[in-house]
Amino acid sequence: MLRVVLLSCVLALISLTPQAANARVTVQVDISEQRMRVYVGGELQHVWAVSTGRGRYRTPTGNFRPRRLERSWYSRKYDNAPMPHSIFFYGGYAIHGTNHVRQLGRRASHGCVRLSRGNAARLFSLVRRHGPGRVRIAIRH
Repeated sequence: MLRVVLLSCVLALISLTPQAANARVTVQVDISEQRMRVYVGGELQHVWAVSTGRGRYRTPTGNFRPRRLERSWYSRKYDNAPMPHSIFFYGGYAIHGTNHVRQLGRRASHGCVRLSRGNAARLFSLVRRHGPGRVRIAIRH
C-alpha cells in the first residue's frame, strides 16, 4: 500500500514539471472518419466522435492554430445557435460543443467541428491550460 501511495505522489510531481506544463497539444480531425484525436506531448489522450460540415457546408482543411476562445457563444449566422466552449480556428469556423449528440459520427454541421458538450469543455480547458500558441489543429479528409 505504501508503494502505491509513493508511486502516486511521484507521478503527481512528474505531471507538474515544466515539460508537462509546456507539452504541445495536437488536435487531429479526420473528416472521413468523423473522429478527433487529441495528443498531448505526442501521446494520444482522447479519441472523440465529431460532426463536420455536410453538403455544401464544408469544414476547412489544413493546419490551424486557435485564434479565439469563447466559453459561451451563439452563432450570429445560424439562428443564434449555441456554440459552447468554442475554439475558433479560421474566420467563423470553430470546434465547439453541441446538443445534437445523436449526429456525432456523421457530417451534420454548417462547417464547424462539433463535439459533445463534455468533450468540448475538456478540449477548451486543455487549450486554455497549455495556451493557444502551443496548440495545433490539423483537419484532413
